[in-house]
Amino acid sequence: MNEALIAFAAMLVLAFARVPIAFAMGLVGFAGFAFKTSVPAALAMTGAVTYETGLSYALSIVPLFVLMGNLVTRAGLSEELYKASHAFLGHRRGGLAMATIVACGGFSAISGSSVATAATMAKVAVPPMQRFGYSDALASGSVAAGGTLGILIPPSVVMVIYGILTQQNIGKLFIAGILPGLLAIGCYLGAIMVTVHFDPASGPPGRRLPMLERLRTLKGVWGVLLLFGVVLGGIYGGVFTPTEAAGIGAAGGFVFAIWRRGWDRAMLREVLVESAATTGMMFTILIGALIFANFVNLTTMPGELIALTDRFTATPLLVIFAICFIYVLLGCVLESMSMILLTVPMFFPVVQHLGFDLIWFGIIVVVVTEISLITPPVGLNVFVLRSVLPDIPTATVFRGVMPFVAADVVRLGLLVVFPVISLYLTQFVR
Repeated sequence: MNEALIAFAAMLVLAFARVPIAFAMGLVGFAGFAFKTSVPAALAMTGAVTYETGLSYALSIVPLFVLMGNLVTRAGLSEELYKASHAFLGHRRGGLAMATIVACGGFSAISGSSVATAATMAKVAVPPMQRFGYSDALASGSVAAGGTLGILIPPSVVMVIYGILTQQNIGKLFIAGILPGLLAIGCYLGAIMVTVHFDPASGPPGRRLPMLERLRTLKGVWGVLLLFGVVLGGIYGGVFTPTEAAGIGAAGGFVFAIWRRGWDRAMLREVLVESAATTGMMFTILIGALIFANFVNLTTMPGELIALTDRFTATPLLVIFAICFIYVLLGCVLESMSMILLTVPMFFPVVQHLGFDLIWFGIIVVVVTEISLITPPVGLNVFVLRSVLPDIPTATVFRGVMPFVAADVVRLGLLVVFPVISLYLTQFVR
């Protein structure tokens, strides 16, 4: 246990020294493995992990979903989603913020990335809210919180990684994320309603559009709704595997982009380069985390954690709440992918030992990771917004996200106490 804790401390020190997290995990894991075995064994382990990860068929789903998201994003979907949401909700008090949450939910269905969702929607949604007199806190807070939906609403790259690490059905994980995702949207809408109730000036209502004009705005989003339905419907109905669904989604995204933008060789090259860079970053983090996990597995930490949980067999939920608390703390210094890759190999045997469903635990992990993306002092989505919207102070964004953090705590409590919310739809997956 002590060796593993020292390794965690060393990894965090390197991360604070601005060593990329992938290399921090890989270097500490390699050094620890070499210390426990030998340098040749550590070199062999590193080579095997790199080779097997790079050639993994299961992981081919990652670049395909990244490519699908980038293609549909370049086709201008975010603007169309916001326009449609605005048409139906903009006339309400706080309606533009509500439209932002709904648009983020729709964009998350093809993005799979919280950072990408927050950065894209910030450019689309914040300027109109500022123009209509919304407070900077509500405008930026709604985008930061809505962006977190990117890793929960399927298809989610983080869920793919969790499924591979725990050997769980990725299709079931995707389906399990639907109801919690809708619950998240509902909780965020409730947070906006409470905010504007106590501070009406923060979100003044806009003009009510005629129903015919509202319905016209839906023409811009039907294509991506069809793509989303085909991808998830095919997985849900057992027509194709998640990996095949990712290939179909990427092909559909290509057709959608060509249909919306026409043939644009420069755009296509840009999308391919961006997708390759994102995939390379994810695989580098994954390889570093697996090297670190191999070292941790050589220590006594996994066994000691399981032995420790035996004391809580009468109240196993206390262990789940303790794990959630650890995730929130780690979220202050690590981004979502690194955090999940680093902790899941240690925590899932403990959760399995206590008899909890690992699909349900995957949803809990993703939700807690979402919360960590907007909690101070180092909420990643907050700083993404800060870079996109330099005129809004960081303190203002953090003030704006606090109602959404409260909504997230309520949502997390509901998902922990009522596992059926996450697991109900999974019973219909073949």
